[in-house]
Amino acid sequence: MQIPAPFDYARATDVADAVALLDRYGPESRIVAGGHSLLPMMKLRLARPEWLIDINDLFELDYIVREGQWLRVGALTRHNTLLDSPAAAELFPIIAEAERTIADPVVRNRGTIGGSLCQADPAEDLSTVCSVLRAEVVLRGPGGSRTLSMPEFHRGPYETAAAPNEVLCEVRFPILPRQGSSYEKVERRVGDWAITAAGAAVSLSPDGSVSQASIGLTAVGLDGTAAEAEAVLTGQRPEPGLIAEAARLAAEACNPVADQRGPADYKRHLARELTTRVLTRSCERAALQED
Repeated sequence: MQIPAPFDYARATDVADAVALLDRYGPESRIVAGGHSLLPMMKLRLARPEWLIDINDLFELDYIVREGQWLRVGALTRHNTLLDSPAAAELFPIIAEAERTIADPVVRNRGTIGGSLCQADPAEDLSTVCSVLRAEVVLRGPGGSRTLSMPEFHRGPYETAAAPNEVLCEVRFPILPRQGSSYEKVERRVGDWAITAAGAAVSLSPDGSVSQASIGLTAVGLDGTAAEAEAVLTGQRPEPGLIAEAARLAAEACNPVADQRGPADYKRHLARELTTRVLTRSCERAALQED
């Protein structure tokens, strides 16, 4: 039986209380909401927090709201809530497509977007989605709030820019005109971590050329988005040949590692094929949007 090391427990009443508890108990305290990443690590003694700060009563962080040219999502929003959100599905189809592939209904009912992003797992689907959509995160600590881009927030595998006494409160997605997005994943079995997955978001100018493109790959060692592939698309009409070239560049930019899920060349092949699919679908969706 795997048993965590001893720890103490506190239940926060609001965001200010959560920040105060983290500040009081120091860097060996951890926030828990869904707990699907933290608790298994504690059972394996890979994580040994001295305090767990439960934020499940922080309903102020559970929301999905469109405000101007932003979709604001509270950090305590559960995966199933995101999956079922009409606003998220209409504005960003990539979110629903990714959420359908995450684990199983039990995990999706408890896991949160904030927990997913704070884990900073390179194989995490929502990290790729948020990078592709150029999302921002809002952190709150004793000194107030600050907003970071995804490249600023994710410093590397399992490492974020959040201070030990800061709480991730919100994820903000910019709403762009004539934008389409998509996500596709290959896994060994339903709900498993990706062998390879790809996400894309494309915005079109009135003349049909690409004004902005973003490509992300999951579980194959791509640090952020595929900049060279994105640059090839920008300013051009997204013809099949150009999409194929962008997919080739994206696959070359990744760094897959051979493991029990497959050899590196197989994963790179998947990266190329999946990128072609999500780019094609994103461009088709963008073309259907009104200015």
